[in-house]
Amino acid sequence: MKKNNFFCHSSSVVDKNVRIGHGTKIWHFSHISSGAKIGNNCILGQNVFIGNNVVIGNNVKIQNNVSVYEGVIIEDDVFCGPSVVFTNVINPRSLVERKNEFKKTNVKIGASIGANATIVCGIDIGSYSFIAAGAVVTKSVKNFALMIGVPALQKGWISKLGNKIALPLKGKGKFVCSKTSEVYKLTNNFLKIDEN
Repeated sequence: MKKNNFFCHSSSVVDKNVRIGHGTKIWHFSHISSGAKIGNNCILGQNVFIGNNVVIGNNVKIQNNVSVYEGVIIEDDVFCGPSVVFTNVINPRSLVERKNEFKKTNVKIGASIGANATIVCGIDIGSYSFIAAGAVVTKSVKNFALMIGVPALQKGWISKLGNKIALPLKGKGKFVCSKTSEVYKLTNNFLKIDEN
């Protein structure tokens, strides 16, 4: 089925009051819930669930078997690997209604989340950070941070292109990307691209 310049497989369900951008592809057995906003040129794999009022930016790739629940915001150029798990309640109980307690989770521009990683709600996943496959992220993640393990710990820094950066986790330093010539500057344990 092709609607308004996006593709949606006939086995998928798109509720009312959904906005889907130009060039986006929604594959088999997916469900897009009411109020969701999906940007341009996104790819949603098989069996993807997008909850009510979820916001997804442009050029986002969400692989098979991912559920993005209400309260999650995914910015442009984010990659979510197969079976990534998002949550939206810190202390769920079957017997207790907690829909008014959803916690926001922000996945910033360019971040990558590996297969089977779990993102506990109420945190920020920093710009261009890289969450390793199987990691369980329980705290906010810095921009360009490489996170590995259960619970996830920062094990290094990573560039916009996804290459490991040779800088210490703490302190000061500079790194020049050989492919883009961008200068990464580490100050006060935070990494940023030097705009000078």
